[in-house]
Amino acid sequence: MHRHACKESIASEVKRFLRLAPLLMYDVVYGSVLRYFISVNRKGGKKLSLWAMKLETFQHLYLLTRAFKWVVLPASLVYVCLDFYLFGQNALDSMFLGMLIFVYSSFLPDLPSIYRRRKIYSNTGAMTENLSWYKKYALLLLAPLFIGAFLLGIRLKWKTTETFHNLKSLIMYGAFLLTLGVCVFGIFPISIGDITEIVSLPIYGLAGYLIHLKVDLIF
Repeated sequence: MHRHACKESIASEVKRFLRLAPLLMYDVVYGSVLRYFISVNRKGGKKLSLWAMKLETFQHLYLLTRAFKWVVLPASLVYVCLDFYLFGQNALDSMFLGMLIFVYSSFLPDLPSIYRRRKIYSNTGAMTENLSWYKKYALLLLAPLFIGAFLLGIRLKWKTTETFHNLKSLIMYGAFLLTLGVCVFGIFPISIGDITEIVSLPIYGLAGYLIHLKVDLIF
């Protein structure tokens, strides 16, 4: 009798978590992202209206929360259970890190926009790009560092026409996350359980990145 009541209590708590987690994520992420856009808009001297920033944030966050609730969260729980059952691996650390990466990645393509400039064409009609490719993708892959520098008043002269809303940027980001996964979870000798944790990071990240591209009607 007591065991049955305990199981019902656990089931109730799980259902409550599944119901409240997306709402909590929405409130925290919405406020953080909106404050970021307002701060960058002010410091960068841009003239984007508050209404436009709120609409942009809402559009991305709406699909993000739905995907998190109905796909990412259930799939993450299955992933942790299977990893423990099949390989004896505790994948909770990679799951929580992956969730953070998923949310971050869903806004990432727009984060380097503070270093974006308009397209300029030469006399021959070819588009000019003064920034080297490794600097250009550093703006994407190391976006938090460049954003932090910008907010601290450090003004770099790096400007690019790249929007990062394309397949090439997606592949570069996936390779970066795979490398990150190897660095974080690649403890030698590497087991099959370690490999699942390594691969989980690009899966979470690419899922978030694709959600952003979906909202922006890239595909």
